[in-house]
Amino acid sequence: MQTFKLNTLYRYSVFILTLLALFACAPDTNTPPEPVATQPATITRAAIAIPDKYAAQIAEDVLRRGGNAVDAAVATGFALAVTFFDAGNIGGGGFMLVHFDGESAFLDYREKAPYAASRDMYLDENGDVIDQASLIGGQAAGVPGTVAGMWAAHQRYGKLPWRDLVLPAAKLAEDGFYPAPILVDDVRDKFDWFGDRTNFRDYFGELQADKLFRQPELASTLERIAEHGADDFYRGETAKMLVDQMGRSNGLISMEDLESFTAVWREPLRSKWRDYEIVSAPPPSSGGFAVVQLLKMKDYLNHYFVDVAHNSPQYIHLVAEMEKRVFADRAEYMGDPDFVEMDMDALLSEDYIARRAQEVDPKNISTLDGVQPGLESPDTTHYSIMDQWGNAVSNTYTINWDFGSGVIVEGAGFLLNNEMDDFSAKPGVPNVFGVVGNTANEIQPGKRPLSSMSPTILLKNDQVAIVVGTPGGSTIFTSVFQTIVNILDFGMLPLEAVGATRFHHQLLPPDLITMSVASPLPEETISALGDRGYRVEPHGFEFGDVQVIWRNQDELLPAADPRDRGVAKVIEMTGAE
Repeated sequence: MQTFKLNTLYRYSVFILTLLALFACAPDTNTPPEPVATQPATITRAAIAIPDKYAAQIAEDVLRRGGNAVDAAVATGFALAVTFFDAGNIGGGGFMLVHFDGESAFLDYREKAPYAASRDMYLDENGDVIDQASLIGGQAAGVPGTVAGMWAAHQRYGKLPWRDLVLPAAKLAEDGFYPAPILVDDVRDKFDWFGDRTNFRDYFGELQADKLFRQPELASTLERIAEHGADDFYRGETAKMLVDQMGRSNGLISMEDLESFTAVWREPLRSKWRDYEIVSAPPPSSGGFAVVQLLKMKDYLNHYFVDVAHNSPQYIHLVAEMEKRVFADRAEYMGDPDFVEMDMDALLSEDYIARRAQEVDPKNISTLDGVQPGLESPDTTHYSIMDQWGNAVSNTYTINWDFGSGVIVEGAGFLLNNEMDDFSAKPGVPNVFGVVGNTANEIQPGKRPLSSMSPTILLKNDQVAIVVGTPGGSTIFTSVFQTIVNILDFGMLPLEAVGATRFHHQLLPPDLITMSVASPLPEETISALGDRGYRVEPHGFEFGDVQVIWRNQDELLPAADPRDRGVAKVIEMTGAE
């Protein structure tokens, strides 16, 4: 806080000195000044935190043209499908949390299981899970929801014409862009993973960082979507191309699946916490309930956190104990609310969270038998946007693992997700993220798989205070939790908060803590945790690409995670009062 006061004093000092200099240089004249005819200019500010520079520029352009946060979010979503296709997509799905004109709303455009899907579709004759069957190829893909989601958001909140929000992405696909080196490396790393089981290498084999990458098929698809809206994707030419690709790739998505798909407006999860209202993702996300449980559990355990340093062995142990209990509840109770009844009021009640906090062992690692559900169950991307009117969007969408199923819809040029792996293929058997589930998340036709995506907004005095989210599979809500705590409890500026070392524990294995690959814990911390019985290892992937905006009083402070290629920017727009 002191930093901001000093910055403010500095700006005022510069302003006063400038005025004094102007007065000293003014000519000695008795002529009165001419009256000013124009109204005084006002500066309004917006902010973005977006994981890619091309999409960030498109979002800025939309805001400068008078578009609102939802307009910018729609344009960003389509742009990332072009330049951030490892996660940005029109072949996947996600969640959008909106705070607009004082109203909070949650849009679920998560993928669905095709009607031809079945509970045991990934099991062999012995009842064992078939390796990679839910990850690679056509049968790994759920019915995409992104286009339906963007359309629904625009229909409800959009200000600028739909066409004007989609065409910038189409132009980017047509003209080409220079891929980030990290994207090129990631693509090449996946050639062996997909092998000859998909057409992935046919489309991305020539990708180079120093060469414009053009996607004419994708450009044509985006032009059709710009002209015909979501109808093209679910009932038109693009839909036909997708179904034809299913025939070539042994996939299950039919024209009936596409025609019946809808994005759903759900009531966002809300909970009071300190002076804030947490607004986050309800089921089929497990992220919102997890963020609330973690934040409140930490407060109930505040006596254990007194004088405990950030990311110290004791801090990591306490948070790991909390995370174990959250993941136990996630595995047992969470699923698609259209198929599974969940008592969210009970899971988020003060008495329940206080009781779960009391189970935390402040010194020792809880055994797996001691962490049961408390009641009677990598590749995604996120962006955060605040417009000049104080509206905000926190959007997380995904094609699941890196580059999804590896299947590109030929003629349409976009990747399909492998979201079917987010179902529980078999109770108790971990998915690719190492997370287990139960019957609440079993495969059923038309069902949406459970997700950890946690787009979150914190309100204070009915105004947006924090907009935050991240990719990272099962690490999403633990990263969101740590970012909020870093800012509000440890006094970090947003860039410091998102750049700090993160750690993760998810119940199984009970003694394993993983940490950031690029920013590991100090050796002495790892050693001290080892003395307690923990194994501390780098995570299997660099988890988290947090995009956050913090409004500290009247100052907007956005930050993009330095682990990747994001852009965070305050946008000043001058106009007349």
